[in-house]
Parts: sequence; C-alpha cells; structure tokens
Amino acid sequence: MNILKTFTLLGLMTVLMVFFGNMFGGQTGMIIMLGISLAMNLASYWFSGKMVIKMTGAKPVDKNKEPELHHMIEEISHSAGIPVPKIYMTNDAQPNAFATGRNPKNAIVAVTAGLMELVDKNELRGVIAHEMAHIKNRDILIGSIAAMMAGVISYIAHIAQWGAMFGGFGGNDEEEGGNIVGTLVLAIIAPIAAILIQMAISRSREFHADATGAGFVNDTKGLSGALGKLEIASQRIPLRHANASTAHMYISNPLKSGGIMSLFSTHPTTKARVERLKDLKLKSTNI
Repeated sequence: MNILKTFTLLGLMTVLMVFFGNMFGGQTGMIIMLGISLAMNLASYWFSGKMVIKMTGAKPVDKNKEPELHHMIEEISHSAGIPVPKIYMTNDAQPNAFATGRNPKNAIVAVTAGLMELVDKNELRGVIAHEMAHIKNRDILIGSIAAMMAGVISYIAHIAQWGAMFGGFGGNDEEEGGNIVGTLVLAIIAPIAAILIQMAISRSREFHADATGAGFVNDTKGLSGALGKLEIASQRIPLRHANASTAHMYISNPLKSGGIMSLFSTHPTTKARVERLKDLKLKSTNI
C-alpha cells in the first residue's frame, strides 16, 4: 500500500508541476517543468530523508555524549529485527521525535533536546520503539516524500502569489484572464497540499506504530506516559522548525491544533491512542 501511495504522490506532483509550467510559459514551460518534475521524482526517492533532516535542522548524535540513547536504540533495533538507524537530534525545547529515510537500511531516528530532558528512561524507550515501528512498517519513505513534496508545493504557492500580485502569469494571451487564473491557483493550492498529505499519511499508521512499538519493548505504559507529556508540552513550547510540511512525521503533532483544524490533523488524538494502548495491554494480559 505504501508503494502505491508513493507512486501516486510522485504522479500527482508531476501533473501539478506540468500544470504550473503551462500556466507560466505555455507549451515550452510545460516541457521544462516536465523535465524538472522527473528529476525531482528521482531526488524525492533517493534524497527525501536527507532533505527532511535539513528541513528540521537535526544533527548527528555523538555516541560518547549520549551512550544510553545509542544503547537503547541498538537494543530496540535488535528486538525489531532491523538495522540500527542513524541517530540525530534537534536543538528544540519541545519534546518530540520522528523517523525518516527511504528504507530500514537507510533509516534515521531523530529526537529533540526537549524530549531527552522531559521524559524518563521508560517513556523514552516507548517513544524510540514507536519510531522503530515506523521503520519496521516502512512508513518512513512515504512520510519523507510527503514532507518534501508539501514543502515544494508551499514554495510554488509563494511563486503563484507573487505572480498574481505583479501580473506574472504569462501563459495566457489575456492579462486579465491570467490574473484570474493566478487568483484561482492561490485559492486551491493550500487545499491541494493538505489533500496530498492526507492521502499519504493516515491516522491509522500512528495506531499501528504505537501497537508495534509496544510489542518491541513489551510495555505500553512508557509510551502512554510520554504521549501525555508531549501533548501538553506541544501546546506550550513551539518547535522552531515546525510547519505543515513536516508535522505529520513527528510522534506528537508539533503544531497547536483545536476546533475544526483537528479534523485535518494527521495524528489521532492522544486520548484515543492511550485508550488503544490500554486495550492492547488488557488483551496481552488475558492471553
């Protein structure tokens, strides 16, 4: 299913880029943007993980400085039956974590400095196990590509905005018609970005990762405790590099949410996740 979603995303990006090329430069622009989009598709597959790391400002973690974190990740990797991922950290006060990369052999687990300070050892183990589950379940490629593509769409939206302001949509003969097209593009570009992410990232994958990760460490309380702390902290402490492009990758939504916006969240509610973890524990207890 993730492979199908990946090709769907890449195909939609190609169509969108070609559309913009035609709007900006007619047939010539369409051909140019087709070539660019094909190159971007290859880059998305091979380098999306590295690009996400740059987007989030994460840096490699020295084993000598964080030996316990390295040991914990090595231990959980063995339990999960996957290669040990590279370990990164962001200098963010908000406690959070994410995983990225194109496959388990090229995976990265990143934590924030705030996470290391807030949670206890058992809660940290639960968070790391959750991210390991995303790697094991091969969620990371589609998540990385979705983040990169959402960023590109946002950049295109800025171009369209400036084009509309200065009458730069020159793909049509009538300048007034071009401005109307530019206005329409601005009206639909944000929903397109949201729809692409929603198509790629479902709330069910978080439930699945919660359950899978709990199985790796044979414990649900650590992750449950961490999720509660992370939810409260995310409402009080901003994440420096937080944006809609990468929000879906974190274990806890780094953006403030509420009201109608919660309907478009890529994360299930913390309450629902904790309840499922409790049910998982009850089921395992009854076995």
